[in-house]
Amino acid sequence: MTKHPSLKRPLIVLPLAFHFVTLLISFGILLAVALRVDSGGPYVDEQITPIIARAIIRQHDGRLAVQMTPGLAELRATTSDLWFVAEDDAGRSVSFGRVPQHYASLIGRLSDLSYAQLRDREAPYDLVAVVRRELAPAGTLTILGHGKLTELSFMVLMASNVILIPTFLLLVLTSLIVTPWIVRRSLSGVSRIAQEAEQIDTDRRGRKLSEEHVPAEIAPLVRAVNDALRRLDEGYERQRRFIASAAHELRTPIAVLRAKVEATSDTATRRLGNDVQRLATLAEQLLDLQRLDADSKDEELDLAALVRQVVGDLAPLLIASDRSIEVLIDARRPARGDAAALERVVTNLVQNAIEHGGRHVTVRVVGSAFEVEDDGLGIPPEERERVFEPFHRLRPRSTGSGLGLSLVQQVVERHGGRVSVHAAAGGGTIVRVELEPS
Repeated sequence: MTKHPSLKRPLIVLPLAFHFVTLLISFGILLAVALRVDSGGPYVDEQITPIIARAIIRQHDGRLAVQMTPGLAELRATTSDLWFVAEDDAGRSVSFGRVPQHYASLIGRLSDLSYAQLRDREAPYDLVAVVRRELAPAGTLTILGHGKLTELSFMVLMASNVILIPTFLLLVLTSLIVTPWIVRRSLSGVSRIAQEAEQIDTDRRGRKLSEEHVPAEIAPLVRAVNDALRRLDEGYERQRRFIASAAHELRTPIAVLRAKVEATSDTATRRLGNDVQRLATLAEQLLDLQRLDADSKDEELDLAALVRQVVGDLAPLLIASDRSIEVLIDARRPARGDAAALERVVTNLVQNAIEHGGRHVTVRVVGSAFEVEDDGLGIPPEERERVFEPFHRLRPRSTGSGLGLSLVQQVVERHGGRVSVHAAAGGGTIVRVELEPS
């Protein structure tokens, strides 16, 4: 079984890889531009201000004091030149370490600030500082501090990761959830034309696939399929006209030939009568094939009356060939269909039973179904499906045309019914036709 490629890879996996590469390149360019534009030296790590804030306490007299917390001790151990000034909104302040004189004028006015990164131009960058407002045990404080230095490249790289990873995860989530929904919605027209295509068969010609709701990329394929269906319909119609014309043309010479055979006194020539009859039957059955495509009637039928009429017409032929036939009505129920087509079904089944069966034929009507039973040799189980194939003969030297049961099956199926072959209790054959009740 051929494995069809899925749209998940081209529509989900490949776009995700493309998005990821695009993000990496974009952030790389942004990082390079930021590094090139910025030339102001290193920054103070902003993580020092929350540590400093937790180390500031308020004394009983309201003044601020520094308490050596584990965090502050670790910070001082890693940064030998650590210094800071903390100030509340009332102007009270506390300092730690050696605060540069450059910032002396800010003490007492720090509460006017909320955020700043201060950087000097040359090494050793003693004036680099950060200003932040933090919520501390002593209240809200504004902190000016100098501590661990960090380069812009590291800061940008961290910021890039913080943005890049969630963005990519969001793209993954979007692709896995939204993309299948978009694909299903975009290809809903394809599902519709697939359902339309399933309804196309030999009994429903002239159909086309709808192009209204399919994507523009698939529309050429739908048009190509419609063109192929049109060509098939045209070819079928040409074949149907040929069969009908050939059958009509054959009727006249066959009738002439039959008349000459029946009128001759030559015994050898009269033996050709059966072959002439076989040709006549074959021509009529070819015409029946053509009639199947014509508009049929759909009317309520009395199946029992229809069977009695057909058997009544065929009874003289059976009596002349030293055979018998009977009709049994087990139950009457109206059925729907084309009376003329169903008459041909009963005729073909009775003629087939006479030709291939035994001496007695029984036609039984059971509701909206009927059975034709003979007392012949029967049909082997392995042949009971194949007998409905056109021109299939149970015995190679059979005198039948091989079209009778095939025609029966086509007519019955077009009536929404089914035909089946079973073994009779006495060893013969039962052909059962089930029609839809009215």
